[in-house]
Amino acid sequence: MNKADLSARAATRTSMSKPSADATVSGMFSTIADTLASSETVTMARFGTFSMRSRLARQGRNPEAGERIAIAASNSPSFKAGKTLRDIVN
Repeated sequence: MNKADLSARAATRTSMSKPSADATVSGMFSTIADTLASSETVTMARFGTFSMRSRLARQGRNPEAGERIAIAASNSPSFKAGKTLRDIVN
């Protein structure tokens, strides 16, 4: 399923027009991304929690040359499913 499919299903379930549903879905995704970019957590009851995880700088190895390389510290978004969502998919 892609974003267009998600918007179409949301429009059907909520009796919204497709453009309104698409704007709502796009707004939700951009709001989640903006919130995560400011290092805040997004919690949706019974669905799950979006948060940021920090990865420390570390040493890696180039698989072709075998030489050591430095991997910089970075942030990565993560999602932890809530109990209700886990129960639905299992």
